[in-house]
Amino acid sequence: MRVRNSLAALAAGILLAAAVAPLAHAGEADGLSVHGYGTVAADSTVTLSGTYRCVDDTAGPVFVSSTLRQGNRSAGIGGTRAVCDGQVHEWVNTSVVKDPAYQPGAARVEATLVQLTAGPAGLPTPGFLATEQSDVELY
Repeated sequence: MRVRNSLAALAAGILLAAAVAPLAHAGEADGLSVHGYGTVAADSTVTLSGTYRCVDDTAGPVFVSSTLRQGNRSAGIGGTRAVCDGQVHEWVNTSVVKDPAYQPGAARVEATLVQLTAGPAGLPTPGFLATEQSDVELY
């Protein structure tokens, strides 16, 4: 078990470095990536992560949302408030998903960097800054 955890940690570090590199050279633009792995805990808590960069949140708050698909199952997995300072940041979203729970194995993640702005009636309107779809392995 320790070897498996060590290998997973090593793989996570390699994937993080690979994911951050494209954003680090993207200039002053919004961007988003998804790590190639996620976790499913014994209590059905799903954790997904990646990196993002956003430049300007003066028009309204920015969030990183994520959706996990496995087989014919799809569920939103949490949301993270973004810090829009032009720097690369890590996002981590978690959610307990039961009935049926996700299982270790192949899955697909769609992450979205979304900004909420006041619409014509004053209600929040989402504006999509960046999206990323990625195949992941759940452990």
